[in-house]
Amino acid sequence: MEKQTSSRLRSAAAGGAAGLANGFFGGGGGMILVPLLTRWCGLDQRRAFATSIAIILPLCALSSAIYFLRGGLDLTAALPYLAGGLAGGFLGGRVFKRLNMIWLRRAFALLILYGGVKALLF
Repeated sequence: MEKQTSSRLRSAAAGGAAGLANGFFGGGGGMILVPLLTRWCGLDQRRAFATSIAIILPLCALSSAIYFLRGGLDLTAALPYLAGGLAGGFLGGRVFKRLNMIWLRRAFALLILYGGVKALLF
C-alpha cells in the first residue's frame, strides 16, 4: 500500500511539474514529463513518450483557455501552426513504433539541448 501511495505521489509530482512548465512557458511540459516518467515512475522510454502526449493534451487545452481568456492568444495567428502540428503529430504517431529507441532518445536530447541553448543565448 505504501509503495502504491509513493508511486501516485511521484506521478502527481511529475504531472505538476509538466503543468507548471506549460503554464509558465506555454508548452514544454513533455520535455519535463518524459524524463520524470522514466526515472520516477518507472515507465519504459516508448511508453513514457506516448503517456506524455496523453498528459500534455489536457494541459495544453487548459493553458490555451487561460491565455485566451486573458487576451494573450491570437487564434487566427495560431491556425497555420495548428494545421502543421496536426499533420506532424499524425505522421509522428504513425512512424513512432518503427523508430529505434536509441535514435528517438538522441533526437529528444538534441531537441532539449537546442531549446536550452536558444533560451540562454537568444
